[in-house]
Amino acid sequence: MADRNVTSAVSRAAGATPRVRQVALEQPWSWLAAGWHDIWRAPHVSLTYGAIFTAISLSLTAGLFAASLEYLLPPLAAGFMLVGPMLAVGLYETSRRLEAGEPVTLASALFVATRSPTQIAFLGVVLALALLAWMRIASLLFALFFGTLDFPPLEQVLPLLFFSWEGLGLLIVGSIVGGIIAAGVFTVSVISVPLLMMRDIDAITAMLVSVRAVRRNFPVLALWAWLIAVLTGFGLIPGFLGLIVTFPLVGHATWHACRDLVE
Repeated sequence: MADRNVTSAVSRAAGATPRVRQVALEQPWSWLAAGWHDIWRAPHVSLTYGAIFTAISLSLTAGLFAASLEYLLPPLAAGFMLVGPMLAVGLYETSRRLEAGEPVTLASALFVATRSPTQIAFLGVVLALALLAWMRIASLLFALFFGTLDFPPLEQVLPLLFFSWEGLGLLIVGSIVGGIIAAGVFTVSVISVPLLMMRDIDAITAMLVSVRAVRRNFPVLALWAWLIAVLTGFGLIPGFLGLIVTFPLVGHATWHACRDLVE
């Protein structure tokens, strides 16, 4: 009887709504340091994971060029961070295993057995819909400023954006709208995916906990969002090759952010 009561109490604790901690403003740097440490504790997993992700990104880019859809690259690159939390599940699992002293292999990172697979899948659908919505909005904004003009080739995009009134307007409005969407997605997803791997809770609860974490630690997580954007930008600039390192770095660091923010 006592054993059943203990088991019941543990189950309720595992499914209870997690409590959010308040952390110091400099904590994002500690998360990055911990993420960097994780990379070099398992470089064969982390860097291979980053290389696989980079290869997929390059293949997608080549496919867009082959289909004459290269004009989709700028909004897709901007929307990358919307779905990034889902793409880093294997990195969260690697950090979890390193923390728990469990064996770390590439297979364990690529084929993750999570505590809440259906809930993570639901959250993945939400993030994918956010990306699709952003792509649609980007197309509508282009039509708003340029009318029925066809999308220009990629090499003409930057001159069009920076050296025409329509382009500057599109750049300003698009940045504002994209920033609002990115801020909303970041708020609900900053720790929700690793949280679903740690706790047996539903996706809605995980997103609400993520929102509470942002509200309680707004300056900290605003800095964290800026660091993610900078690292992602550096990863994308050299032909996506920088993502081999920056993507695992952000992924591992996000695990440590979640561990730090949630009791």
